[in-house]
Amino acid sequence: MEVIFVTSALKGGGAERVMTTLANQFANMGDTVTILMVAGDACDYALDPAVTLSCIGQASGGNPLKQVSRIFKMRRYFKWHPKAVLISFSTTINLFSILASIGLPNRLILSERNDPNRCSYKALRNLIYSFKGYYVFQTTDARDCFSEKIRKRSTVIPNPLRDDLSEVVTSLRRKIVVAAGRLEPQKNHRLLIEAFAAFHKTHPDYALHLYGRGSLESDLKRLAAELGIAESVVFKGFCKNILTEIIDCAMYVLSSDYEGISNSLMEAMAIGLPVISTDCPIGGSRMLIQDGENGLLIPMQDVKALADAMSKLADDQALANKISRNEIRVREAYSKERICQKWHDFVIPKKN
Repeated sequence: MEVIFVTSALKGGGAERVMTTLANQFANMGDTVTILMVAGDACDYALDPAVTLSCIGQASGGNPLKQVSRIFKMRRYFKWHPKAVLISFSTTINLFSILASIGLPNRLILSERNDPNRCSYKALRNLIYSFKGYYVFQTTDARDCFSEKIRKRSTVIPNPLRDDLSEVVTSLRRKIVVAAGRLEPQKNHRLLIEAFAAFHKTHPDYALHLYGRGSLESDLKRLAAELGIAESVVFKGFCKNILTEIIDCAMYVLSSDYEGISNSLMEAMAIGLPVISTDCPIGGSRMLIQDGENGLLIPMQDVKALADAMSKLADDQALANKISRNEIRVREAYSKERICQKWHDFVIPKKN
């Protein structure tokens, strides 16, 4: 099978990580695999030598003429590969892929990677989505945002875990709270920093390490300074080997206002790092976590609830150990081999 994955670029991010995992695994299964980047040539991920990386354009900056030109470039590329299955990630690239492939014989798979309700042009998206394509959603909540017509052409497949996971730490953990994600409004690091400030008053020996890059870094540093915890909040930037750095930390926190399925949350669970997450749309955290058993779920935008959850894990070692033991079961449930096979089965057209 020939497969072309379509994305903007391969900068650090959850959707990009999943795409490269699928591409590498498909190549290992004997498929001819290309990743087509349509808005940049950055690649922060390791690719199998059998995976071809192609770039046909740079970011448009919202320029309509450049966007139309991008669609024509994509269409020309698709015409060169009439037998290829096209797999597109993210709403905007999905729309471009649909328009670029109308009338072409390619099988088109479109994947929503976040909360569909956050789309600012839902009516246009839903109209174009009705034209063509099959759909992969991360959760049933995400799938149920769409019409029956689209749901009938869809499936739900969660994210795959990476397979280079370290062994679970059984020794004493460092007193560090960690979070990983883009420093953007969606991730709501403000909530985390404010909750950590409250937690820090009774647990002054703990530090907060934030992994990721983004436009809010200066604002978040300023907030930490205003709350008097600047020396205890460390901004670590993007890290390719994050799991080796955080594996022996005390806990992982996801403070997002919305997510698809958080790769970093899954990975933290897989290495036995006790986790706390907001119960945010579109249901990914709720799908992964049974509250009190393999993690702690808290209401969204609740500073006190998050501070209390951090205190609970810090003060109750038996609870932290139970969560650590239970959550590593995600390794089997969301293994790369299992999830990639589900994708492969959906991508290959079913024979009558």
